[in-house]
Amino acid sequence: MPLKTTLFDVAEYLDNAELQQDYLDAAFSTEDAATIAHALGVVARAQGMAGVARDAGLSRESLYKALSEDGNPALATVLKVMQALGLRLTACAAPVAP
Repeated sequence: MPLKTTLFDVAEYLDNAELQQDYLDAAFSTEDAATIAHALGVVARAQGMAGVARDAGLSRESLYKALSEDGNPALATVLKVMQALGLRLTACAAPVAP
């Protein structure tokens, strides 16, 4: 009998703001644009993609596309999504390599 599996969706487990922020912090620490865009999409799904899209002034479909693993959202889109998620993008000094 074949083993039945289901897809794991981390969005189902990001049920509070602290977990969502930790997830995004981990994504931003990779410094990989695709990872960050995907993580923003996961958190948007956790909060409700339709509401996030509405609050960001974007269509749900364009938001799904921009924040997919293959998406490449413009900085303006990232900032709108961050604001809609109740987050702010900030800069801090990076450690200096010896």
